[in-house]
Amino acid sequence: MKEKLMIVSLGLLPLIMVLGNSMLIPLLPSIQKSLHLSGVQTSLILSAFSIPAALCIPAVGILSDRYGRKKLIIYSLVMMIIGSVIAASSASFSSGSFAVLMAGRVIQGIGAAGTTTLAMALTGDVFTGEKRAKVLGILEVYNGVGKVVAPIIGASAALVVWYAAFFVYPLAAGAALVGIVMYVREGKTGSDSVSVQEYLKRAIGIVYDKRKSLFPLFFVGGLGLFLLFGILYYLSFLIEETYHIDGFFKGTAFLFPLGAMTLVSYWTGQRIKTDVELMKKLMIVGITLLFLMFGVLTIIYTLPVLMFCLTVAFGGLGFVLPCINMMITSAASDEERGFIVSIYGTVRFLGVALGPVVFEVWMHAERLMFVYSFILLTAGGLWVLYQLKILSSAMGRRKVVPK
Repeated sequence: MKEKLMIVSLGLLPLIMVLGNSMLIPLLPSIQKSLHLSGVQTSLILSAFSIPAALCIPAVGILSDRYGRKKLIIYSLVMMIIGSVIAASSASFSSGSFAVLMAGRVIQGIGAAGTTTLAMALTGDVFTGEKRAKVLGILEVYNGVGKVVAPIIGASAALVVWYAAFFVYPLAAGAALVGIVMYVREGKTGSDSVSVQEYLKRAIGIVYDKRKSLFPLFFVGGLGLFLLFGILYYLSFLIEETYHIDGFFKGTAFLFPLGAMTLVSYWTGQRIKTDVELMKKLMIVGITLLFLMFGVLTIIYTLPVLMFCLTVAFGGLGFVLPCINMMITSAASDEERGFIVSIYGTVRFLGVALGPVVFEVWMHAERLMFVYSFILLTAGGLWVLYQLKILSSAMGRRKVVPK
């Protein structure tokens, strides 16, 4: 029972991280009108959360390797609560409300640096083998569930006032904080016994030695989230401004692509266990679905076609992400895992941060937007598919070695 509560508590961390941006996506048009913001300023509401998180993740990973992941997770959740309260209070300022909102979002982002990445690293510490793969799959499911319910929560909150959504964060973070304190045990660390210089040398050496297999995985993981959040940003404005769908029903429009990704992520996490060959096959399937669906969107992108293609495409992403999580988490020993996973977390957050900003520019020429996305998918897909051969031969066996 305690192990189940531990997994639930760890699962709340990626869910909270996802709430940080996904809950605000359907609110962006309302926030833009209320605060009289430009398109770039509106996209920065999301990036102000993601960029600080991306920048802080490596430091959080290093500190967690040396001083313990549980302690860093607790500090991170407290930061998220403080940032949420500041962001919610921005509506009470007659002038400078945007600056206060940005300050709150930055603090939230700093706190978010210690959520998903440390949950993955701690899972790698505590669990091994097939159990590790299963729990990592569950974390990706919580991530997906957060993406599904967050737009609905945000759109529903907007029926009252747009800033009501910010009161959800302290409640969710508070629940996770209680769970982490009561049910989560500390993983194996011990890098505090070596100097920082020696630790970094050892950790960077691991990344360098495995760069041919790790870098394409980093890139595709970040690219997937770049496309996901960029498309969701575009979809939010398309649905409201072109098709005049708002409120709760606007939130449910995100249900199909995000729901598909969540269900497939859960299925993948349950199936892959430590089977490298199966991971390779599922990644090929996922990348192919992304490639085909975005290829269709370069030709036709009416709303029905768009929703169908995005549902299939992000279902494909559900095959890819759990496999990448397992491969990266198992690539290092307990002492350096926080650093390795933190690099991956940084790339993922950069994808989340850049997606809305880049798509704000791209979405004014929709066909070109899908063409650019297709080109990126082609490059990333070919890179990772080629390097998967190296990964397989380097391991020389069918199963990931539990570390």
